[in-house]
Amino acid sequence: MLNCTKQRNEKFSYSTLMIFLLSSVVLIMAGCGSSDSSDNKVGYLKFYNSSTNAPSLFLTVDENLDEDEDDEVEITFSGTAYGTADTRRELPTGDYFYELAWQDEDSAARADLEMIFQDQISIEQDTIKFVVASGDISQPQVNVYDISLVDDEDDSTLSLFNLRVLNMHGSNQALDIYLSQTDETFNEATMIGSYSFQELSENQKFDQDQYVFYITHAGEDEVLFQSNNVSFLYPSQYVMVIRENIGNSDSPYIIDKVSSSYTETFLDYNAEAHFRVFNAIDQHELIADYNDAIDVEITGGNTTSSLSSLERGTFSDEIVKENGDFSVKVTVSDSETILLNNHLLSLPENANKTLFLYLTEDNVDHDGDGDVDENGDGIVDEIEISINSLVVDNSVRESIYDHQLQLVNLVDSDDFGVVEFYFVRSDETIATAYYSSAVSYANAESIILRNNTYQVFAVAKHNSSEIVLANFELTLDENSDELFLIIEQDDTAASGYRVTTEEQL
Repeated sequence: MLNCTKQRNEKFSYSTLMIFLLSSVVLIMAGCGSSDSSDNKVGYLKFYNSSTNAPSLFLTVDENLDEDEDDEVEITFSGTAYGTADTRRELPTGDYFYELAWQDEDSAARADLEMIFQDQISIEQDTIKFVVASGDISQPQVNVYDISLVDDEDDSTLSLFNLRVLNMHGSNQALDIYLSQTDETFNEATMIGSYSFQELSENQKFDQDQYVFYITHAGEDEVLFQSNNVSFLYPSQYVMVIRENIGNSDSPYIIDKVSSSYTETFLDYNAEAHFRVFNAIDQHELIADYNDAIDVEITGGNTTSSLSSLERGTFSDEIVKENGDFSVKVTVSDSETILLNNHLLSLPENANKTLFLYLTEDNVDHDGDGDVDENGDGIVDEIEISINSLVVDNSVRESIYDHQLQLVNLVDSDDFGVVEFYFVRSDETIATAYYSSAVSYANAESIILRNNTYQVFAVAKHNSSEIVLANFELTLDENSDELFLIIEQDDTAASGYRVTTEEQL
């Protein structure tokens, strides 16, 4: 009896335990489901940099400033350059701190960034918090706009797209925005709305297609801006941001098409192009009448612009042309000798470029056997020259904390084809320099440097040896311009080379 009773109790205990465990699992799963329905509520955050003199700005989102180790959310996103927006970020709903900062040190870690703005933000379900920085970056203005996530259930064919307009043009002028089909003119355009400075429009829906956008002053019909064709091919949400054109004064507006993941910039279709010419042509026995001065003609669009007596090593004055394609002719000043003819120069709208002209010397191999010293006397049998060009985009950045340099290599050498530029700070050597850039012959490379004083070294490698071609000091501060650093051969210099420093604009 005792054995039987004990056995029944053991069975009873086992069954009860199993029922309890199963019930607990069900309750836990039910509890998890309930928690998920709450915890899975998400909203969105997006940042747009509209501060004209700002470097790339870093956005940090932090759940709690005082409990960093326990935060579930503490993220610093990649830098966002002027006129661009970062990718739309998904965050759990709730209250957060957010910061804007720029990179003042070599490290992009949050603790090393220079913070310029901090505030709190509430992430709400199915809402995009669109954060926009504008004004002088030393005292930025930051606006936060609420953009509801659009429910497209009423668009069963998914043939529409969603559009808002944000006026961030610093003129404080109210603007009227129109759009038309690509085969129409402003006369057929439909007015989207009139928007004051920093005003974000309500959402409007349009058929997916290509459109042309127009800008006028509020209540007026003079077109101040006309875009190229803008494509809307998906049932997405877009913000068309109107901002200042810091490039050419004759075209005051730019429109950025901001989607969830990218920014596309549209310039004025009619904007003029600006360019300069730099004469880097060396004297040579094959152009005996060349005495360091050239004449340049730029022809196209039924117009011709001329430059006379452009000295070697100098820039021309700025030339303004309607955008389009042009033919360039270069002759020796006070001579009929043509150095370059029918060279294509393409200048799109709002272009700002520099045309570098330089001489290349080539060995002639008439029979194509690779031997340019057929008689074996150690001298190349024949050489020929050509005048070539390098077209470089000028930087129009206005950042006060860092600056973009264009490094141009015009050294034609048989000993080396690449020049390495090192920018060495007071606590560095060439071997430890954080900033450096290699530039091959007849090319240009850009580099962005933060404000500081640098020892600049232009170094070439010949066989196993490194040779310093030039060395000088460069100081960059808030008043500095975007610069060209142009390296050329110079027989009058001790090293045989020189670096010319010149403003890009």
